[in-house]
Amino acid sequence: MTAREKIANAQAEQADRLAGNHGHLVIIGGGEDKQNDMAILKRFVELCGGPSAKIVVITAASAVAAKMWDAYDCAFRDLGVTRHVHLHLMTRHDANDEDLIRDVVDADGIFMTGGDQKRLLAILGGTALDAEMHAALKLRGACIGGTSAGASAMSGHMLAQGRAELHPEKGSVSLGAGLGFLHKVVIDQHFSERQRLSRLLSVVAQNPYLQGIGIDEDTALVVERGVGIEVVGEGAVTIVDGRAMSTNVAEIADHATPELIDVRLHLLPAGSRYALPGADGGDARRSDARRSDARRIPPPLLEFLENITKRNPIS
Repeated sequence: MTAREKIANAQAEQADRLAGNHGHLVIIGGGEDKQNDMAILKRFVELCGGPSAKIVVITAASAVAAKMWDAYDCAFRDLGVTRHVHLHLMTRHDANDEDLIRDVVDADGIFMTGGDQKRLLAILGGTALDAEMHAALKLRGACIGGTSAGASAMSGHMLAQGRAELHPEKGSVSLGAGLGFLHKVVIDQHFSERQRLSRLLSVVAQNPYLQGIGIDEDTALVVERGVGIEVVGEGAVTIVDGRAMSTNVAEIADHATPELIDVRLHLLPAGSRYALPGADGGDARRSDARRSDARRIPPPLLEFLENITKRNPIS
């Protein structure tokens, strides 16, 4: 075999490997179990490649990083993970530091803890580490996890602040730029526990091109790019779709309740699994979305699935 043929074969093998390893997002509504069954963290570890995987825990969202790291250090140890490291970023300089970023370059999993999503984006957004995380997901097929603030930060449009009022209210929420692992959605967490449906409706009323995703505590929406989704944990994922709605939100005053007609709501409890038509490939052991009991997506959910599983180019 000539040198040129060896190079061509190596490139073909790499292309096959990347084609089969789509990358996963594990988007957690906060409050995940870290001491008992740990179903969500166990699933995250499995999607990273098992206990031998290298996992990086980013605590940039938290002002009490040491305490946060201690909790996940213990949890991952209990799950048999030996190669997990703490990456605490205090400044944007840290997020551009080549020595710190080196830990992410070969990571199989990257986990963002809770705290304040605005703090997380102020430190991480648009940095070299941000770019490396996108490369890890989209080029290497790594697993990216985020809980609470780390979940909200995953979308391109991030819920920066907002009150959970009894009724939707114009002007009660504001959006900021997120990390952009998902697009055309906005994510809210601690959803049922903090009664945040009205808050998500307020977002959708003023931004109807966005679909709202509300994730309960100890619940995760797992997205396999190009394949499908599953819901893991104890609660449910709520999807609010207002793209076909009629509303008077443009005519009413700030702090007034808008009229919302024909808003579509989907509820996916833990155990829900849906695969895109024709989805195939990859390591079936790592993908519940491709399991034989994963149902084909109903027509009203198809566009949602196509959007959030889209294999966007690296950004």
